[in-house]
Amino acid sequence: MIEGYKLQPANFNPDTPKEFVLLSIIAQSFFQPFSLEDNLLVILTALTSGTGIGFNRAMLFLKEGEKLKAAMWLGPRSPEEAEAIWTMLSSPGIGYAEVVEHNRELISQTMESLQPKLKTFSYSLEDDNSLLPTLAVRRKEIILVKEARQETLVDLKFLDFIQVDSFLCLPLVAHNEVMGEIVVDNGITHAPINTKDIELASLCALLAGNYIYTTSLYKKVVEMEKMAALGEMAAFVSHQLRNPIVAIGGFTQQLLNNPCNPERCQRNLNIIQEEIRHLEEIIYKLSHFLKIKIKEPIPIDFKPLLMRILERPDIKAKAERKTISWRIADDSPLILCDPLYFEEAVTNLLDNALDVTPPGDKIYIRACPKNKKWLTVIIKDSGPGIDEKGREKMFSPFYSTKENGMGLGLLFVKRVMETSGGKIEVQSKPGHGTMVKLYFKAQERGPQ
Repeated sequence: MIEGYKLQPANFNPDTPKEFVLLSIIAQSFFQPFSLEDNLLVILTALTSGTGIGFNRAMLFLKEGEKLKAAMWLGPRSPEEAEAIWTMLSSPGIGYAEVVEHNRELISQTMESLQPKLKTFSYSLEDDNSLLPTLAVRRKEIILVKEARQETLVDLKFLDFIQVDSFLCLPLVAHNEVMGEIVVDNGITHAPINTKDIELASLCALLAGNYIYTTSLYKKVVEMEKMAALGEMAAFVSHQLRNPIVAIGGFTQQLLNNPCNPERCQRNLNIIQEEIRHLEEIIYKLSHFLKIKIKEPIPIDFKPLLMRILERPDIKAKAERKTISWRIADDSPLILCDPLYFEEAVTNLLDNALDVTPPGDKIYIRACPKNKKWLTVIIKDSGPGIDEKGREKMFSPFYSTKENGMGLGLLFVKRVMETSGGKIEVQSKPGHGTMVKLYFKAQERGPQ
């Protein structure tokens, strides 16, 4: 017997044990867009899922510099609204995704009116006389407050805002660094906060802290990659432009300093013109790559496009004394791609294959359905192949094995494939040529 189960529980059940509800809701973060706001929303949902976890409301603070600032509020504003929410959660067919989406709508509705008030809650983390909620962050420990009106360590302005006598402060800490804080309460039901609630809430706090920390790390990595890419581009442009500019300057100086016979002058001018043409080509390729705006992929019949590529004069000229062997299945489906960029991508790959294939050898082009969902276009050359180091760098910007290569071709093809929902694979070994596989999403042809 074989039984199948969904990756996520289908429905939200308020009677499910708290631990299972917590894990099930937090699992939504793996199915949401990977933005910090979405993941924090999932955590707040886990904390405030009615009878599932037990807390009625949650207030999120985030660290900005040396300040702790209120950023988000999730929860009903009145007992009537709370009853409506919990009735919705008890409805048949409600799943965890619907709960998260409902909370997104709830936040969008409440934040407009609450935003001015939330902005007033900004606390210095350098103040040695910190009051709650900041004190929990300063101490880096969970603090449960009871009989708050009688507690001198509670900020009265904050207490007037939340209007409860008991609340729980959850500092968000990762790698011993403060990321923020979540304050939860049972301002609607006034249910006591017990040890089990605190233990489950601490798990949410650990996850939220790590979400914020990893997001900040990712932003730093992206910035470093941008700076590295700018450095590479500057070095590349400098290298590419130096030789033509030096040649133009040298031959121009000869013409200015040493009047020469017409034949020599004509030679110098021809060289200058050729170097200028080279500069124009470099600038065109760079600007063309940087201006790429790939539209939404559409179903296209790729066979006529391939045939048109094979008939191009520049391809025919390069293919002289070489053989292009192509085979396309007659029943090939349509593929999803931008037709213009499909031609450019395949032409780029075929051009590379012709460059490395020796006279008398073959280039193979194959296109066949992989299954009902995918079609593969294969271009294989008979060149020297690529070693492991080259394979690791082949999609890096400005990396090229050609003497005068720009190093943007494969990166362009990769971008086209990813935008089309497909992918590119490269298989190569020294002495065995290179095979590039393009996987396109397929779509069956309609009635002819």
